[in-house]
Amino acid sequence: MQNQPNNPLHGKTLENILTELVEKIGWERMGSTVNIRCFNNDPSIKSSLKFLRRTPWARTQVEEMYINVFHGFQWPEES
Repeated sequence: MQNQPNNPLHGKTLENILTELVEKIGWERMGSTVNIRCFNNDPSIKSSLKFLRRTPWARTQVEEMYINVFHGFQWPEES
């Protein structure tokens, strides 16, 4: 396996990415950032994984959100 020290997604599964995002910002913020049904209507890791594995554009947006949340953009704290 090739070492990728500058890739923040290296070694992360889609399930890990979703779980960390839910813990950090929650389903509501995820749904407002990436407007997909599996985040906004009765969200779950299982339904999100199923959808994201079949929908490349949505998976790309979720991966970008992960990078922004954990490696760049700072989310404002809720009031």
